Amino acid sequence: MKTPSHMRKKTLKAKEIRLLVREARSRLGVNIDPDKIEEAALKDVTLFWMDEAPLLIRVCELLVPTLTYQECLEKLPHIVVDMGAVPHVCSGADIMAPGVARVQGEFEKDELLVVRDERHGKALAIGLALLSSKEMRETKKGKVVRNLHYVGDKTWEAYK
Repeated sequence: MKTPSHMRKKTLKAKEIRLLVREARSRLGVNIDPDKIEEAALKDVTLFWMDEAPLLIRVCELLVPTLTYQECLEKLPHIVVDMGAVPHVCSGADIMAPGVARVQGEFEKDELLVVRDERHGKALAIGLALLSSKEMRETKKGKVVRNLHYVGDKTWEAYK
């Protein structure tokens, strides 16, 4: 997959690549070994293309996998939302407790997680947990996940 020609991009230097690889390993638990990383700046998001594949983004100072980076998505804990929440999640809304059907895996507050739909199990969004998994299972109201990257956002459109 090629970087769209309308995006400003630059190839990272070896030192920048090492730092990004180290951050991906510690934050996301993935080992990447790209020959080349290109950085494409969008308005308030940076998209990282590794060996021509869009794998990571930096949003709100956080390194986050793209929704097509399956190896990384499989390593992250996830929540499942009911089908009534899907259109809201795909419009960028934060995830509210009543829309959560299940919490899969264990995580702490401020950890990344994948938001999946109840019917097909597809990854709809990457979010930041506002509660631990234990607290999320017990709560019945309020925001539980901050939506960082979702199907249909400007980053998704840039790499799809």
